[in-house]
Amino acid sequence: MRAMVGISCCNKPFGIFATPNHAASDSYVRVTLGPVGGVPVLLPAAGEALVPDILPRLDGLILTGSRSNVHPDHYDGPAHAAGTPEDPQRDATTLPLIRAAIAAGVPLLAICRGFQELNVALGGSLDQRIQDLPGRIDHSTPSDQRLGGVRTGKAHAVRVAMDGMLARIWNGAGLPWQPEAVKVNSLHNQGVKRLAPRLRAEAWAPDGTIEAVHVPDAPGFVLGIQWHPEYDWETDPLSRAIFEAFGEAAAAWAAGARPVSDARRLVAA
Repeated sequence: MRAMVGISCCNKPFGIFATPNHAASDSYVRVTLGPVGGVPVLLPAAGEALVPDILPRLDGLILTGSRSNVHPDHYDGPAHAAGTPEDPQRDATTLPLIRAAIAAGVPLLAICRGFQELNVALGGSLDQRIQDLPGRIDHSTPSDQRLGGVRTGKAHAVRVAMDGMLARIWNGAGLPWQPEAVKVNSLHNQGVKRLAPRLRAEAWAPDGTIEAVHVPDAPGFVLGIQWHPEYDWETDPLSRAIFEAFGEAAAAWAAGARPVSDARRLVAA
């Protein structure tokens, strides 16, 4: 049987009556069916009560990107600027889910907002608009999503730690590369301010923004990515390798390999 992969949903208004819906982008469903090789399970933003019932049924967890920002109350930050999208129901679901998944060893891949949630869930904090900070570049997406290449175009390079999890994933895929020249897309306003104590940074943008992390002491696969590999995995070898490595970890978990054996070697520091 294929691994059951949970995909975090957002609470969003839909239709002329702005009816609340639980939604995740189709890109996460397709990548789960594709290189991850799992069965996508959409997880509603239903609060902490969901966690103890759903987590034992999952073999992996993808924390998705979103336009909404993690509420600053969760990291003692200042109030968001007026008009900043928030999703308190998602916060109430994902933050405890992250802690429980890591403790249990369930493979976890955190993308964009999910990357920021991972940092906050483990005790870190966020800058809310890094483009407004001195010496930083604009990592945010244009508001007009009709512009060509917004989601898949490479915005900047990242410097990747040679002894990190990303480097091992890349090398394991047999793809030669230069750690200073890994190009990524960039679609975010928030970024890591204070890195959570359990996280290890292993990729950085040219302005110093942390772009990737993992949890060295986690019993299973945990990787956080600030960019969006789900948009270009069909053409970008690193994006595909990330999802394949996560998929291998989820498949091992589904097969009852706990702790995860082959994927565990990718995580080991």
